[in-house]
Amino acid sequence: MELEVRHLRALCAIADTGSLHKAARQLGMSQPSLTTQLRRIENSLGAELFSRGRTGCRPTPLGRSVLSRARPLVAGLAALVSETKAAAAGADGPRLRVGSTASRALAGWLRRLRLQSPGTEITLHVDVSANALLGMVAAGQLDVAFVHEVEGCPLRVPDGLQRRVLVEREPQFVSMSSDHPAAARSVVDLADLAGDRWIVDPTVDGEWDGLRRVLSGAGLDPLVLHGDYQTAASLIAIGEAVAPCQPTSGPREDMAIRPLRGDPLAVRLLLYARGDAEAAVVYAALEQAYREAALRTAAYRQWLHRHKSPLVRAA
Repeated sequence: MELEVRHLRALCAIADTGSLHKAARQLGMSQPSLTTQLRRIENSLGAELFSRGRTGCRPTPLGRSVLSRARPLVAGLAALVSETKAAAAGADGPRLRVGSTASRALAGWLRRLRLQSPGTEITLHVDVSANALLGMVAAGQLDVAFVHEVEGCPLRVPDGLQRRVLVEREPQFVSMSSDHPAAARSVVDLADLAGDRWIVDPTVDGEWDGLRRVLSGAGLDPLVLHGDYQTAASLIAIGEAVAPCQPTSGPREDMAIRPLRGDPLAVRLLLYARGDAEAAVVYAALEQAYREAALRTAAYRQWLHRHKSPLVRAA
C-alpha cells in the first residue's frame, strides 16, 4: 500500500482531534471506514502510529515522527489549492472567507460585514471543531475564524496566526425543561442538577473534558449522553437531560436557560487570522454583533449588569 495525500490528511485529522469519531466527522466519512484506513496504513508501515485508549487516540513516538513530515505536506497542498482558487477568482472581486463555531452573534456579524464591504464576496464555514477551523486559517482556506476555547482545554493554535480576544471569560449557562424544579430559580446550583442526565456533543473541542472536570470538582458523577445539540434540544425539552449552553441562547416555551452559581463553566471567545490586517477589518463588526446578541437575552443581560461587564458600559 502506497501512502497518498488522503492518508496523510486522515493521520493529521486523528492527531488534531484526538479521536477517530471526531476525525471521521471532520473528514466526512464513517468511523468504521476511518478505523479500517488507519489499520491499513499501520500495517503497511509495520507499526502502530496511534495508541488507543478511553481518552482517545494519541500519537506513538513513531506516529509523531510521521506527523512531523505529513503536516507540512498536507498544509502545503491545501494552501496550493486555496491560493489557486483565489487566483482564478481574483477577477471577480475581493473575497472574505469567514469560519466560526456556532454563535448567536453570527447573523449580526455577517450583516455588518456585508454593509461595510459591499463589493466583497463573503463566505461562511461553520464547524463544531475550533481546532479544525484554526487549521483551515493556517492552510489559507479561511481568512478569519471566530472560535471558543473551553476553560482548561487550550486550543492547538498553528504557528503564525494572529489572535484577538473578544471575551476573556464567557460563562456557560445550563438549559433544562421549563418544568424542571430548578427552572423556578434565577440562578442554579450544580447540586440542583445532581439527579439529571447531562448531554454534550463530544465533537466540540474540549467541551466534554471541561464539563467532566467541573462536575467531578463538584462531587457529581451523573450519567452523560453524547449527541449533537439538535438532538439535545429535543431531549432537554421533555426533561430527559440538561446541557451546558451559550448565555446568548434564547429561552423557549418548553425550555429554560439559567446561569450556574459561581460560573464554574466558561469559555474564551477568540478571533484568529493569518495577519493582523484581516483581523482588524472584521473585529469591530464582530464585537458589535456579539454585544447585540448578548444584550438581547434577558438572563445574560442581567448577568452582565450584575458583573458590571464592559459590554454593558460600552452599550
